[in-house]
Amino acid sequence: MESSTPERSSPVTDRHEEHPPSLGQRPSIPGRRASIPGQRAASPGPETSSEAGILPSAAGIPRDGRGAVVTVGTFDGVHRGHWEVLQEIRRRADTRGGRAILVTFDPHPLAVVNPAMAPALLTTPDEKKEILAESGLDYVVFIRFTPELSRWTPERFVERILVERIGVAELVVGYDHGFGRGRTGDVKTLRQLGRQLGFDVDVVPPVAVEDGAISSTRVRRAVSEGRVREAAQGLGRPYSLQGRVVRGEGRGRGLGFPTANLRVETREKLLPPAGVYAVRAVLRRGTFAAAMHLGPRPTFKGASPSVEVHLLDFQGDLYGETVRVDLMEHLRDVTPFESVGALVAQLHRDVDRAREILAD
Repeated sequence: MESSTPERSSPVTDRHEEHPPSLGQRPSIPGRRASIPGQRAASPGPETSSEAGILPSAAGIPRDGRGAVVTVGTFDGVHRGHWEVLQEIRRRADTRGGRAILVTFDPHPLAVVNPAMAPALLTTPDEKKEILAESGLDYVVFIRFTPELSRWTPERFVERILVERIGVAELVVGYDHGFGRGRTGDVKTLRQLGRQLGFDVDVVPPVAVEDGAISSTRVRRAVSEGRVREAAQGLGRPYSLQGRVVRGEGRGRGLGFPTANLRVETREKLLPPAGVYAVRAVLRRGTFAAAMHLGPRPTFKGASPSVEVHLLDFQGDLYGETVRVDLMEHLRDVTPFESVGALVAQLHRDVDRAREILAD
């Protein structure tokens, strides 16, 4: 079945992390930090190799006889609930001297099973790899989700992938876990399989906030409604976009607000609603406070929608560079102005407000 379910796994290496992350940082497991070779969180994009360190299949993961502690799931967004699961498998793997392994899927299973219901992604595959690089895991296995794989029963998936190829000793899952044909691989089924095939199954409870549990659905709703601070609380880091800087019309420079025009891949990625946002722009050369316009430009007749980022206190040429934008706060909706002068006055207010927010 190798050809029908090709996996790619990413070995990761340890590096000491002395302090837990703040909300504005990529989260990592306390005491451990990992990196996918060739990927640098501070400089996203084609300058790094999304395939660096990827093995041809899970069969390439060394078997050391101590067994692996594994979790399985889509992990879209890699939110705080997901990090609880990842922390748990890391702790358990350290206790038994085994390896901590995440098995995830690309594309999102719903994109294959029911495309009309497939959600826009909180994290594209490349973004997920970048974030998981700091998870402290030993391996991340990306399984290509195909129509054939969607027909596999939980029993077949567990035996073929988790037992035969990975050597699972413990399987740790979230409270709402389900996989296999029709999501029939629930916790009860997994525990039955564990007894039959010789591995333990444990469940990590949800991470709760004031009005419910953190979930990818909850974070998507917050992003889609422009509540980026709430989304950041669920993710444990700011929600981000990524794109390559392309040439625009130069209109921002003419107004006294030069912008980096980003070409963002929107086919899979969830975008927040049109508006102006306070953001942090992550470049190869560092991180800069910025204000971002997303969406239509109604003041200028015939102007197409755009993603434009004005970096505060920055001088330089960014054409061709890939920039990650961390969304910190929604400032206002897109509004038509009666004159260019009125627009410029509002832009000054936007920049002042962004500077104030980002100074905290």
